[in-house]
Amino acid sequence: MKVSRRSLVSTGTLSLAVSPVASGQATAPPPGELRVAACQILTFPDTRKSTEKICDWIGKAARGKADVVLFPEAAVCGYAADPAYWKTANPSDFEAAESAITAEARRLHIAVILGTAHWEDGKVHNSVLAIDKDGRAKGRYSKTFLAEPWPVPGRRLPVWSIAGVRSSFIICHDIRYPELVRLPAAAGAQICYYASNESGLVEEHKLSAYRAMPISRATENSIYLVMANAPADANNVRSPSQSHGNSKIVHPNGTVLAEAGFFTETLVTATIDLKAADRAMARRAASETGPVSLWLREGSKLVEGDVT
Repeated sequence: MKVSRRSLVSTGTLSLAVSPVASGQATAPPPGELRVAACQILTFPDTRKSTEKICDWIGKAARGKADVVLFPEAAVCGYAADPAYWKTANPSDFEAAESAITAEARRLHIAVILGTAHWEDGKVHNSVLAIDKDGRAKGRYSKTFLAEPWPVPGRRLPVWSIAGVRSSFIICHDIRYPELVRLPAAAGAQICYYASNESGLVEEHKLSAYRAMPISRATENSIYLVMANAPADANNVRSPSQSHGNSKIVHPNGTVLAEAGFFTETLVTATIDLKAADRAMARRAASETGPVSLWLREGSKLVEGDVT
């Protein structure tokens, strides 16, 4: 397995050694199957409170025999949208949260795709941290196309093997840019993990597009898409820290295998057959003659990590 050095998380707190398997945890799935979960929850600007809640839901996912659990965008800080929050946010609080969550993933032998934030050269990134089942951090993906003022955009497009399956990652507004899924799929990804905290129910005119785009990204590439979105907050449907739910798991043929409602805090789970994620559409788009295929082949060279 070859992973670009610049895409790895180098901090020792996140490169944790393999520990003994916890009793009662999920056994290995049959070859060619993977049990995935999307965790639809509200979290808090207080990173300690969010960490406690996230760890509790990791335990629920592990008891449900999940191999991988995905959390919403910026779950570690409850998608804090107030600019004043980011002027005083302490990177060490986020590092402590990630270390605790990574330790829980290792203890329960479950992969976690965590919506978080991190700092590089003093600048904050809206990112996901990909933690494998042995508790090792595979790396971070930083949101490429921003819809909020507090982070800086990411400039890397990784594929990492998570629970033994090549996987790609996008965050919220990224879903509107199909190339962020097409290029990793052409390079080998069978699953796209999509962490989001989209507009709330009061922006009703956006809801049909929000439902269509994840389904399109799966079927136009012949891969699975797992989406974890924050739910709507029944106590404050205008809060920027809530969304509209509808977390889902999408089959490569576009069928929605499982989907949450608007307000419920829940796990959306499915056991997926990886043979169906043959990447046929992405591979064809990149393999035939013509300008689009040439462009895709060149673009796929930008993808880092566990590529084919």
